[in-house]
Amino acid sequence: MTSIVKCLVWDLDDTLWDGVVLEGDDPVPFPAAVRTLHALDRRGVLHAVASRGEHAAATAHLAAHGLLDLFTRVEVGWGAKSAAVARVAADLGIGLDAVAFVDNDPVERAEVAAALPAVRCHPADAVAGLPALPEFTPEFVTEESRQRRQLYRTDERRRAAEATHAGPPAEFLASLDLVLQVRRAGPADLARAHELTVRTHQLNTTGVTFGLAELHALCASPRHEVLVARLRDRFGSYGTVGLAVTELRPAAAVLRLLLMSCRVLSRGAGAALLDHLVRTALAAGRRPVAEFVPTAVNRQMLVTLRFAGFAVEDDAGDRWTLAVDPARPPAARTHPVRVVAA
Repeated sequence: MTSIVKCLVWDLDDTLWDGVVLEGDDPVPFPAAVRTLHALDRRGVLHAVASRGEHAAATAHLAAHGLLDLFTRVEVGWGAKSAAVARVAADLGIGLDAVAFVDNDPVERAEVAAALPAVRCHPADAVAGLPALPEFTPEFVTEESRQRRQLYRTDERRRAAEATHAGPPAEFLASLDLVLQVRRAGPADLARAHELTVRTHQLNTTGVTFGLAELHALCASPRHEVLVARLRDRFGSYGTVGLAVTELRPAAAVLRLLLMSCRVLSRGAGAALLDHLVRTALAAGRRPVAEFVPTAVNRQMLVTLRFAGFAVEDDAGDRWTLAVDPARPPAARTHPVRVVAA
C-alpha cells in the first residue's frame, strides 16, 4: 500500500514561479502550481519550502502573491536542500517517508534522494499531476484533515511560547494545562480513526491499518473496545490524536493497536493514555497485554510500553507480546497530561 504524503516541500525559483527573485525578476507563480497548492491543502497535505536564496525576499514574494499562509515551514538559504528537508520533517514531527520534494533542478533532486532516500522527489513539470497520484490522495478527507494547517499554526504559537519560557521543560509542559479526553469511538470518529492508522508510523505499536468497515465491526463487537483520544491545552485543540483498539478476553485486555499522532510526541500523551489503559484493564480484573510489531521507525512505542510496566513475554522476531504482571502493577506516574474518560 502506498503511504500517504503528509508534507510536500517546494523549491521556489523556476519551480513554484517562473523566474528568480534575487536576480531582480518579479516572477509570477505558475497557475498549475497554485492549483496544486490549494488542492492538496484541502486534503490536509502540508506545504513547506526548501529553496535557495534570501529568506526575507522569498517570504515577501510569497506574501505578495497571497501564498505565504499556505506554507507551514519556510527554509530558504544556501545550505544543502536535503538538510532543509530534514529540518522540515523534524520540525513538523513527521517521518521522512511521509515527505515529498519538488524541484526543477535534477541535481538538487538527486542530492535530496541520495541523502534522504525515503523522500519522494518530483520534477517541477510534474506539479500539475501530483494531486492525482495515490500518495497524495487520502481515502477520506475529514474535517480534521481540512483544518490540519490551522492545527499546525496553533502549534507554532505553542513553540514560540516554549522558546521564550525561562524555566525547565517540565515546568512549561505543566503550564499548558494539557487534557486528554478518552472515549469510545462513535460513527463520526471512524474516518479520522482510519486516517490515523494510515498516516501514523512512528508512534504505532503494530502498524495495523483498519478500514472503515473493520472499525465499524470492532466498535459493534462486545469483545473489542475502540477508543479515541482528543488533546487540548490553553492554546486550543490538537484534534483527535490517539487511537487504541483492545480485544477484551475474560482474563486479559489485549492491546491490538495503540497509536498517537507524531505531533504530540513531546507532550507525553502516549504514556498518559497507556497508563489509563493499564489502570482500566487491572480495575476490570484483566491482565494488560500488548502486541508490538517492530518497524524501522516505531522503536519509541516499545520504549513507551516498557516504561508503562510491560515486559516481553514472547519475541517471535516480527511480532512481540508484552504484558503487565497484575501481581506487581506499575507504580503510578505523574504526567503533564490529565486524562478525562468520557
